[in-house]
Amino acid sequence: MAVIFKDLHSESGLKSLEEHLSGKSYVSGDALTKDDIKVYGAVLEKPSDAYPNASKWYECVSKQLASSFPGQAVGVRFSTQATPAVSVPAAEEKKEAPAGDDDDLDLFGEETEEEKKAAEEREAAKKASSKKKESGKSSVLLEVKPWDDETDMKKLEEIVRSVQMEGLLWGASKLVPVGYGIKKMQIMMTIVDDLVSVDNLIEDFLMVEPASDYIQSCDIVAFNKI
Repeated sequence: MAVIFKDLHSESGLKSLEEHLSGKSYVSGDALTKDDIKVYGAVLEKPSDAYPNASKWYECVSKQLASSFPGQAVGVRFSTQATPAVSVPAAEEKKEAPAGDDDDLDLFGEETEEEKKAAEEREAAKKASSKKKESGKSSVLLEVKPWDDETDMKKLEEIVRSVQMEGLLWGASKLVPVGYGIKKMQIMMTIVDDLVSVDNLIEDFLMVEPASDYIQSCDIVAFNKI
């Protein structure tokens, strides 16, 4: 529920702040937030001892702001009763400036586009980090058989190696005699288990045209986790 303060430069406004701070260290709880900066900027000066809660709060915020802005202050006072601008850097002031009546501070107003974008980016990074994990790898020995002894084995190997995808790395290969002048090719490959399915690789890439014009069959000879 939104908390709204009016006329914090008046006694009635300071009284409402005093009552709100009863039992609290800061405007929104036990830690300094942007809500405190908003309210602090709307209070002309440190409240008197007649408002002990507000006075203590004002002093705490002043000390913390002093450590954030160590430059030497010369002292600034306001000559009118109008609510002063929030005494924070210009970029912060622009982001936090409330709409509507200058004397009404809505501490739980809608986020700015910049704040929403930053929150979305943090959430996306958090999700990506939680999903990120080291995936297992496997070493696979694949056996590729041609149609006959007239099959161009060099072209066959080129077709096999032309299959490229994330998580797939082709290794060494060799030709092994089968008989009747026919040779089969054995080729090593390393895969990231979560990214590459050997069965799908064979069915979707090696057993369809134009690869199937050279390849009669593919078999997994060895499959070892790394």
